[in-house]
Amino acid sequence: MNRIYLDHAATSPVHPDVIQALATSYAECFGNASSIHETGRNARKQLDQAREVLAASIHAQPNEIILTSGGTEADNLAIIGAAYANQKLGKHIITSEIEHHAVLHACQQLEKEGFEVTYLPVTQQGIVTIESLKEALREDTTVVSIMHGNNEVGTVQQIAELSEVVKAHQAVFHTDAVQTYGSLEIDVTTLAVDLLSVSAHKLNGPKGIGFLYQRTGTKLRPLAHGGQQERKRRAGTEAVPLAVAFAKATEIKQQSIQKNYLAMLSLKKHFLEQLKTFGVDYTLNAEEANQLPHICNVFFPQTDIETFLIQLDLAGMDVSSGSACTAGAVDPSHVLVAMFGDNAPQLRSSVRFSFGLGTTKEQLSQAAEKIAGVVNRPASIWK
Repeated sequence: MNRIYLDHAATSPVHPDVIQALATSYAECFGNASSIHETGRNARKQLDQAREVLAASIHAQPNEIILTSGGTEADNLAIIGAAYANQKLGKHIITSEIEHHAVLHACQQLEKEGFEVTYLPVTQQGIVTIESLKEALREDTTVVSIMHGNNEVGTVQQIAELSEVVKAHQAVFHTDAVQTYGSLEIDVTTLAVDLLSVSAHKLNGPKGIGFLYQRTGTKLRPLAHGGQQERKRRAGTEAVPLAVAFAKATEIKQQSIQKNYLAMLSLKKHFLEQLKTFGVDYTLNAEEANQLPHICNVFFPQTDIETFLIQLDLAGMDVSSGSACTAGAVDPSHVLVAMFGDNAPQLRSSVRFSFGLGTTKEQLSQAAEKIAGVVNRPASIWK
């Protein structure tokens, strides 16, 4: 059975050219970039070149890029690092209810340590309103963190407008751009953010590396202590081959970002049309919002997530939901709870499909047919 992979928002296949760049760097550049001898200098040169590519991709300066182990570390460094660096000015943080758990759990940890966090609600389209941010902003607010694009429903927030609210305020503005980087054009000057998180494995790069953009002048307290790497902001020997591969993945995406956007949009349209063709009853969650082109969060009335995902898996499809399965019980997606409220039918009947490298219209037609075969089975299977 040839499986149909429709879970690119969780992680993406590594591009062949990226694998080649990674292998070549591992084979030819084993030096420590902090060493002053020739082998170390060669490693430093590759690292610097990679950093320049990453910085240029968001219109930043190379010294504003902190290489991390991925999006989770970048989010933690941004929120916890900024909170502690600015705690003399206040201990109030603002975020939203639909953030990735890397942000939410970082905020919850800070709450345990004496900080106060306001979690902004969202509309049924998954949007953080400018009014809610204005109302939540206080004199002692030091960090505002609102994600650029949601990983579950694909909504894209009005980051430039939201950051404008805190422009004249002491608070620093952070955005988690893990899902949007490589899918949308990002200019940190236009967005007017102070901190921005990115991960390589979402754009056909390797796992284990990401970066945090830190605008010049923005204060951070390091989380890791040891060497003086990353301008004393993140200790640890730099993973030069991963950085090289990350830069290669970024270059590939940047060369065709608009073309890829339109291609993903075409795939989404085709998939939804095929669901209708095969007689599937569904609703696209957050349909009226500005959405990422590669994410479809679909509500299938009268179905059950757990049973549905098992049936799709058996049918050869890799998809997911935002629900968490713990000890046999399914906890609803916190994103959908924020959008629709407790006990809403969407909580137990929504599935996320996400597209990317290798996804074809033929696959999506097959997927729609398989979904129809599962959804239209006797109602007894959903009980």
